[in-house]
Order: sequence, then C-alpha cells, then structure tokens
Amino acid sequence: MSAVENAAPLAPPRAPSALAAVKRHPLAAVAALVLAAIVVAAVFAPWVGTVDPTALAPARRLAAASAEHWLGTDHLGRDVWSRMVYGARVSVTVGVAVAVLSIVVGLFVGLFTGFIRWLDPIVMRIMDGLMAIPGILLAIALVSVSGASMVTVIFAITVPEVPRVVRLVRSVVLSVREEPYVEAAVSVGTPLPLILWRHVVPNCVPPLIVQATYITASAMLTEAILSFLGAGTPPIIPSWGNMVAEARLLFQIAPWNLLFPGIALAVTILAVNVLGDALRDRLDPKLAKRVGR
Repeated sequence: MSAVENAAPLAPPRAPSALAAVKRHPLAAVAALVLAAIVVAAVFAPWVGTVDPTALAPARRLAAASAEHWLGTDHLGRDVWSRMVYGARVSVTVGVAVAVLSIVVGLFVGLFTGFIRWLDPIVMRIMDGLMAIPGILLAIALVSVSGASMVTVIFAITVPEVPRVVRLVRSVVLSVREEPYVEAAVSVGTPLPLILWRHVVPNCVPPLIVQATYITASAMLTEAILSFLGAGTPPIIPSWGNMVAEARLLFQIAPWNLLFPGIALAVTILAVNVLGDALRDRLDPKLAKRVGR
C-alpha cells in the first residue's frame, strides 16, 4: 500500500462553536441575552412579580420605589414595574408582527416584480409613491381613519415597511435571474413558482433576516411614537409609548415614570440593532471575509 493510502482520512471541518461565536461577537451575545430576557418577561408577565397594570390606587400615586412597588407608581397609583413588563408585550408583538408581515408581503411582491420584466416598472412606481410619504405620517393617517387598536397599529406600520423589503428582494432577484443555473431552469421549461422557490428564495433569505431585525426595531420605535402622540394603542393598554406620554408632564415630580419605560425602549431597540449588525457581518460574504482577515 502506498503512503497516500496509509494516511489517515482528513477530519471534516468543524463548525464554529457557540463559545467561538460569543468571543467573535461579544456585544451580539449580550444583545441576544437582553432580548431573550425581555421576551421571557413579556411572555411570563403575570409570574415575574407583577400586579394588574390597570389597577388604580390613588392613595399611592407617585410613590417612590419600594419593596411593594419596585419602580414606584404613576399619577394614578398604578405599578410602574407591572406596566413596563406588560408594555414589553406590546412592543415585542408589534415588532415581530410587523417584521413577519413586511417580509412575507415584500418577498412575494419582490420576487415576481424582479423576475417578470413587464411588471417591474408598474410595481416599482407604486412602491416609490409609498416611500415618498413619510412613514410616521402615513401610519398616523391610517390609524386616524381606522381607529386606535393593536391590529390597526400593526397594519399602519407594516404598509411603509413593505416597499423597502420589495426593493431589497427585487435587487437580489435582478442579480440572480441572470445566473446560468436560473437560465438553464428557464430553458428546460421549469415553472416560474418552482424556479423562484428553488433558486431565488434561498438567495433572499440572508439579507431578509438582517432586514427583519431593522424592521423590528423601527416598528417598536414607531409604535412608541404613535402612542406618545395619542394615535397608537389605546391608553388603557399599557405600552412604553403611553407611559412616556402620560409621564412627560410629571417629570420633575416623579422622573421614574418617564425614565424607566424610556430606558427599556432604548435598550430594546439598541439590542435589536446590535444583533442585526452581527447577523449582517455573519451572513454577508464580503463583510465576513473582511472580518476574518
């Protein structure tokens, strides 16, 4: 037997361990832990030291932090900690729902827009028209027409986000449809839906994952702005935007009513953006090569 035949087979390359990923992106790991804690607190809100967030106690209004009220109370005697935790439910629900709806609708429209040439100019002019309208103004208009509710807020925030996803998917489709394997699939008569599913959608997944994180952060911020302006979720529903709006006139007397929900919103959005940057570095081949050098 030759020396080559006696040589031991090469071991398959190892996938990077979780510890290596944490060492490479420590901020992303911290952001993921923060987001996980917020999601867990939102899901298990009744079991994390909370009380009814809408229960009024005028005798205890504007009370400072204590063993009974960890973050104090607001101007109606409602527990700030409980309202913050239940408010996380609103932000997480709105952020995830808007991201999922925007990605699904934008992916469907962008795939056919980029692949069907005659459809491209028609759809893109519509998308350009939607993008010309400031997203927050469009959301306020939709909420004003339909009334304030969670479903209305989600729909109002989703509409301005769809054109951005469509443009992203369209750019990927325009580059992929000229590839030899796509042209070969077209030449042998492969149905269009099958071509899109097999050859185009996998190329759209990495950028869409990154885009979803930015949409989530943007949706959370927009929901807070709408609630602050009185055009978001109804005041009876505890949300971080409603809490800031109610506390802005009492900041000098009870600053904790505004600081705690404001900090929670800022930390959540920052964590989502940091995680999105890490995913972009990981999923973008060009950036991955630069980081690896």
